[in-house]
Amino acid sequence: MILISRYQLFYAFLLTLVTGTATSVLYDSYSGKIITPEQYKGHEKDNTTFWCTNKIQPCNPTEGRRIDGSCNNLKHPTRGASHTPAYHVLPVVFEGYDNPRKSIRGDDLPLSRKVRTTLLLEGRVPDHQITHLVTYFWVFMSADVLSFHDSINYLTWKTHCCEERGKTDPACISITIPDDDPVHRFTSEGCLALTRPFTFQSSGCTGSNHPPERIVISTPTFDLSQLYGDTHEILLKKQSFKGGLLKHETVDGRVWPPSFNSSERFRVCVLNQPPKETRCHDIGEESNNGILGTNLFTIWMWRHHNHLATKLAAINPCWDDERLFYAAREVNIATAMQIFFYELHPTILGKENLIQEGVLSATSGFRDIYNEDVLPQVSLEYGFSLRWTHTIQEGIAKMYDANGNYLQSMRIANLTTRTGYLAVDDHLDQLTQGAFRQAAGNIDSAVDPDMAESGLGPLLRLTDLPASDLQKNRYLGIAPYVQYRKFCFGEVINTFDELVHAIDSEKIELLKELYSDVKDIDLMAGIWVERAISDGRAPATFYCLMVDQLLRTIVSDRHWYERPNRPNAFTIDQLQEIRNASIARLMCDVGDKVTKIQPRAFLIPGPGNEIVSCAKIPRINLEAWTDDQCIFPHVPT
Repeated sequence: MILISRYQLFYAFLLTLVTGTATSVLYDSYSGKIITPEQYKGHEKDNTTFWCTNKIQPCNPTEGRRIDGSCNNLKHPTRGASHTPAYHVLPVVFEGYDNPRKSIRGDDLPLSRKVRTTLLLEGRVPDHQITHLVTYFWVFMSADVLSFHDSINYLTWKTHCCEERGKTDPACISITIPDDDPVHRFTSEGCLALTRPFTFQSSGCTGSNHPPERIVISTPTFDLSQLYGDTHEILLKKQSFKGGLLKHETVDGRVWPPSFNSSERFRVCVLNQPPKETRCHDIGEESNNGILGTNLFTIWMWRHHNHLATKLAAINPCWDDERLFYAAREVNIATAMQIFFYELHPTILGKENLIQEGVLSATSGFRDIYNEDVLPQVSLEYGFSLRWTHTIQEGIAKMYDANGNYLQSMRIANLTTRTGYLAVDDHLDQLTQGAFRQAAGNIDSAVDPDMAESGLGPLLRLTDLPASDLQKNRYLGIAPYVQYRKFCFGEVINTFDELVHAIDSEKIELLKELYSDVKDIDLMAGIWVERAISDGRAPATFYCLMVDQLLRTIVSDRHWYERPNRPNAFTIDQLQEIRNASIARLMCDVGDKVTKIQPRAFLIPGPGNEIVSCAKIPRINLEAWTDDQCIFPHVPT
């Protein structure tokens, strides 16, 4: 009875969040401090309440993970919610709000496009180990804690940045194409459109005398907020209120998230090609109809929630809709975390490395390293160093049938905001097969031409994604590369030649051509040319910043799935079942027509990782969630 009572209390509390019967507290989203009703009215007058304030119900230490992320830290209720600041691994280099970082001599740094074309070659070289699923899942999980709304700014609202009036618009930070550009020296192109990142300063939340602090829409803990939303109002639109299920549609045997049934689909899925391509997810976040990787995993994880809820309902017929929904959500989040931490990251960063760092547990049991003095935040550096993965993204998606026969290819950039394509002519089936059969881009100093020249496809004719990453890096004041070498490895670097243990000599020569002083090298530029870590496949400083964030995530999340001492914690038997989660099992359970797959599906199939029947892939046995209070017979999983 105790377990049921706790859930009933939790759902009653959720009801107060939606109906507003509990007294909410108003917070400043930037500082995390309580504000007065008069201060809130000031934000209403300035139309800044959305970005600058958080309305939060009082915290209950026994409640589970909130949809809006608030009260994850009981001392600081806003930290964990959306629209809250990142933390900084190193202090930002503040050159004045409107200015990018300068060289140590006070000069402009080399053009971002020039740095990119000098340090990163263009070409397609497939990796011999990792599959497309790596980049697809990584970008989906990135959307859980980061935002992609900067792109919407220059695609929709600030389309003039490469025009004359863009020169006087402070929101525009367009990239200059140099005269000797290897691609555009024979064209008349001289500009790549870009806008500065959304910040608390640009949104009117604080004065411009503060260093720019990026605003992120997502909650900063890994909680599948890109799937469930970050407000209860959004969540209510997604729930079916039947059997714990999310709303869904079944068409020709395929299960989909609900789709717009009006002209709204043509505003969101702008690249759909009617009359055949009409599907467009109506699930609260337009980004779920965005880039291909996020779109695919939105479909799969949406289905996985319903797969879990259906199984749990069969096992526990006395559970009501709400209990089924939140139990399925909890298992869905834990499944994603198990795959993300224990399968994807070891593939790139090295399993033994991560065990030694404390990111992974060496045993399959509980672990509890929670520290309430560490706030649940994502570092500014994590978000930007993660953009290194642009260099391993393939620009072409190869499509296969269920027997592994190659059928056709499609440019990935041309599928952005084109959800309707997935619902036509078995394309979703074929892309699913390709995801675990096709190699990702090789881990080298090269970038796919589509990422380098047309990363947004028809949405924007010219786009250099890595150069854009570097440009925004400067406008947020991210410290120079050598400072991160000191933070990560204790090195004090004063000359280019002192980089020889981290970067090959020929790459150091290129850095000398670009930067007048070693202390000017951009963090992103240094990561592009670094050698990979031992027993891993990632640049050393990238590895360091990933580990820093992953550890912080575990330590700061009060609801981390491996903790025994959290509200609604798993039992040891349940945690052992979560350990069986894998990307291969996920594909078997919810992937279109996936009946066989390699057990380690982030790796190319081959000797020791042969494609096998899904019957041989371990699964989560949900019998571990059997509730003794349910007196009716249950159906085995």
